[in-house]
Amino acid sequence: QIVGDFSAMPPLMKKLAVAQFFSWSALFIMWIYTTPVVAQYFYGTSDTKSAAFNEAGNWVGIMFGVYNGVAAIAALLLLPWLTSKVGKVKTHMICLLLGAVGYASFLVLRDAKLLLVSEIFVGIAWASILAMPYAILASSLPQNKLGIFMGIFNAFIVIPQLIVATLMGSVLKAFFPTEPIWTMAFAAIVMACAGLAMLRIDENKGE
Repeated sequence: QIVGDFSAMPPLMKKLAVAQFFSWSALFIMWIYTTPVVAQYFYGTSDTKSAAFNEAGNWVGIMFGVYNGVAAIAALLLLPWLTSKVGKVKTHMICLLLGAVGYASFLVLRDAKLLLVSEIFVGIAWASILAMPYAILASSLPQNKLGIFMGIFNAFIVIPQLIVATLMGSVLKAFFPTEPIWTMAFAAIVMACAGLAMLRIDENKGE
């Protein structure tokens, strides 16, 4: 029955699942690789036992606190306002693209303190990822199967985690063994793909 429901996902849900897959892939890359990136490119060390690496880890903790704080504010103020102006689908697209900008900025910034600006963009994307897909889906799914479909939709959170955890390390080792910064470039590309995937959704038609 669940397999049948998976194949019978409404068109809107299938399209939104693509954006969900890419956006969560970018998030998992960020959670795994931000500390080594910040340590190497902003604190000048790859030695996990060094004081500088620990300092980088502490700064990443602050960065992550910033994006979570921004997400809380964005969820209360920005998302409702933006949704009222452009609709839920475009709001999610804009926020995801801002997240991509946040990741890409890691490659051009040279001051660790400026990474807080990057995290503002990431926080806006994070707020949208936690709220907008479900807001978009809630009004389009059959109520008698809402729980089943939401459960299936959440698989597109777990699947990216497994793929990133399994493959990203091998990809980095094969192509950029000493340059973890390129994980942020990959995260930016993947998050941009998530944003662009929203172009396939017509909010007016619900598909």
